Amino acid sequence: MFKSVYKGRKVLVTGHTGFKGSWLCAFLQQLGARVCAMALPPETEPAHYSLLDLEIEEKYIDIRDPAAVKNAIGIFQPEVIFHLAAQPIVRRSYDIPVETFATNCMGTVNILEACRFVPSVRAVVVVTSDKCYENREQEAGYKEEDPMGGFDPYSASKGCAELISASYRRSFFDPETYGESHGVLLATARAGNVIGGGDWAQDRLVPDIMRAAAAGRLAQIRNPRSTRPWQHVLEPLSGYLLLGQELLSGNRQAASAWNFGPDGSGIIDVATAAEKLEKSWDRIKFEINIPEKAPHEAVLLHLDCRKAHEKLQWRGILEPEEMFEFTARWYREFYTRKRVITMEQLEKYMFLAAERGARWAE
Repeated sequence: MFKSVYKGRKVLVTGHTGFKGSWLCAFLQQLGARVCAMALPPETEPAHYSLLDLEIEEKYIDIRDPAAVKNAIGIFQPEVIFHLAAQPIVRRSYDIPVETFATNCMGTVNILEACRFVPSVRAVVVVTSDKCYENREQEAGYKEEDPMGGFDPYSASKGCAELISASYRRSFFDPETYGESHGVLLATARAGNVIGGGDWAQDRLVPDIMRAAAAGRLAQIRNPRSTRPWQHVLEPLSGYLLLGQELLSGNRQAASAWNFGPDGSGIIDVATAAEKLEKSWDRIKFEINIPEKAPHEAVLLHLDCRKAHEKLQWRGILEPEEMFEFTARWYREFYTRKRVITMEQLEKYMFLAAERGARWAE
């Protein structure tokens, strides 16, 4: 897997106590990496990261503190960094806009600035969001070179994180001078709506539905016709890891922005996504409840991932039915049998990737 590039290698994950970060740490541990991590303590109870009980070196640090970030990276001495720490909720960003911008923008600055002074660092993947684009409610998928933007504070902050990363790449980590004036290759990764077991964030479709199912009540669907590029969490993570592999190999062309999203069959509306989840767990019930007044959220959004398909030979491997079944089954096992099946699903995913000819599974 990934040509064993991560085996024995020290890898830093920021935001490891969050949903995607915890799955990434599990993936890296399975690949034999020496995982180190920094983040704030888990925000939810239960928390996926706490349930996993992974063997990693960690520090609880606020990435808005530049001195603490620089000190931690200096102590860890990682070779590759996956930067996922963020305030990740659109609706929450309306309540805490200053914290959202401080975390998602200046937090990214602090990580990249520290990388300038830690010679062990060779590759950095900054993870942003599909919402970093200036959303024009267009039917065509957004390409990596499309303008950054954002209506809400979250989306705008992710667009800013992309611009910050591009600025650091041009100013300090220029691929053209790699190996001469510096030894770091920097890329950014933009993924679609990520789902999977262990997410308990507020104001997200899947956690809201699963909490309602566990409590025996109807979930409320507020934007049934909003279209999103749904993908299981392991799909973009495989893309991030493949991108990290390319950076570590010295591939200067990989030091740029990348979209990691599903093919057309994974681009469906919210109501259809809820129906697919319902098929995999009979406790799931929902009703449409469109509020009269609500914060603005994009209606139509998906990514053009041809660059990743053509230049990285990356594609998701799960069919939509498998993706939703994976997700519903995780919560069903947790709520009905108190089982955490993360590692079991990770092993199955890796098996399917090899069986289906994924490049990274070679």
